[in-house]
Amino acid sequence: MKPRPHHLWLLTPFVLFLGVLPLVNRVDPVVLGLPFLFLWLLGATVLTPLAVWMTWRKDREGTRHKDREGMDREGMDREGTDREGGRS
Repeated sequence: MKPRPHHLWLLTPFVLFLGVLPLVNRVDPVVLGLPFLFLWLLGATVLTPLAVWMTWRKDREGTRHKDREGMDREGMDREGTDREGGRS
């Protein structure tokens, strides 16, 4: 299995919600009339879909690259044989 470093983007929600939470768990300062913790959680909620989208986009680019090399999404080449040379 090839390493896929772009999957590290999926750690972003975990780090934002749980990893940094002890550091931002405070009411003061108040930013834009909101307690800092609330603003932090709101920002993390907005950034989570962005991280998932970036991972999906990079995975899709890799799939397109494979398709251009002659393999379809099921691991078959264009003639209908699988990777080991047998027919499906």
